[in-house]
Amino acid sequence: MSDFTSRTSTDDLTSRLTHARYPHSNRYDVRWIVDNQMGPHPLWLLEWLAPALGLDSLPSGARVLDLGCGRALTSVFLAREYDLRVTAADLWIKPDENPRRVAEAGVADRVLPVYAEAHDLPFGEGTFDAIVSIDAYQYFDTNDLYLPTLTRLLKHGERIGVVVPALREEPEGVEPPEHLKLYWDPDFWAFHSPAWWRRHWTRSGAVAVEAADWQPDGWRDWLLWSEVCAEESPSEVMAGMARESAAMLRADEGRALGFARVVGRRL
Repeated sequence: MSDFTSRTSTDDLTSRLTHARYPHSNRYDVRWIVDNQMGPHPLWLLEWLAPALGLDSLPSGARVLDLGCGRALTSVFLAREYDLRVTAADLWIKPDENPRRVAEAGVADRVLPVYAEAHDLPFGEGTFDAIVSIDAYQYFDTNDLYLPTLTRLLKHGERIGVVVPALREEPEGVEPPEHLKLYWDPDFWAFHSPAWWRRHWTRSGAVAVEAADWQPDGWRDWLLWSEVCAEESPSEVMAGMARESAAMLRADEGRALGFARVVGRRL
């Protein structure tokens, strides 16, 4: 059980989570991330997405939709690291929570939290210079008809980029992999392979797919993060979810589970 009163010192936790592949993420308060996380480490995943999405090439003040932003950690990161104007859209977080968190992070002038459902977004065509979604998009776009309705919000020629929990290969038949049956949740049927996402986006006719790849050793990052959150999260609900994820990832050892990165340019 997570015990808030006996958590590891911040210095020790920072040392444990300092990651050579994520220098930008290393700058952030690890307690802030642990206390506000809702799944895999959102900043690590966004930092992996950034070069494929071309975030460095966007001009200062470009408008970005952060879809399914959770507690807006990724939105704060986009504003701070790339000087972007971010619309932070989420349905699961109460409308008054993210404005407070964004203000405390010092980016209230660049991040606009919006309480919105992904299939009913209140924005006009061509509003955004980029769309980002971290560990959320699998809940929206396994529907064959969704991507064209979302990418209409992008300017023509601009990119959408997502990172999602994924399967290395599509499972055969109707059963989950044998070694994961004990842990399998029906929501996991929204996990797909990079090849599946490439085909799904290509046949939509909405984007030219520029990347659909697997994160090398992504499961190891996911496991490390889950173990930390199981020990350190102040929320017993989140700590329990992290314990379940860690047990599943240890059983899998990278055979099936990891992350996919998908980037497309609006046609």
